[in-house]
Amino acid sequence: MSRTDAAGHPETSGCPGCGAVLAVVPGLATDHPGASPSCAGLFRVTVRGLREEAAQDLRAAALLRLATDAYDAQHLLSGTPAAAPVRLCLELERAHDPRPAAAPDGRVDQAAPRSLTPPAHWTTTVADLAADLDVVDLPALVHAWADAVWHDWAPAHRELRAAADGALTS
Repeated sequence: MSRTDAAGHPETSGCPGCGAVLAVVPGLATDHPGASPSCAGLFRVTVRGLREEAAQDLRAAALLRLATDAYDAQHLLSGTPAAAPVRLCLELERAHDPRPAAAPDGRVDQAAPRSLTPPAHWTTTVADLAADLDVVDLPALVHAWADAVWHDWAPAHRELRAAADGALTS
């Protein structure tokens, strides 16, 4: 149950990564650097079904990877490799299988730029995704969200595309 203010309205807070304003849930902890506890919790709940199906269904696994990359691209910490937006480039523009994009050898992390500034505003967040789940199916929402996140990164596309190409050739 969320906390309320003196007027009985739910207490809210903005996510430092994506800016989504969500209800504060007492005792909820974040497991995602750069995200508020409520935002990380909402993401976990929203993709729970994909996580459960991913081991048996390659389409669910690919959709989970795309959703995770969109989420991570919106919650990038300053000075860390911009690997998630590079993976979005590989998935959306290069139609590259996301499993090699997340290869354990760290090719994407090594190629990813570290000095990029994330967008100041996001067109769509996980809160928008969750709000539309009752009227639009999850795969369509995840693809639209990933496209919007990639579009929001437009000022850095040149560097991200170069990093994606570097990850594919190394």
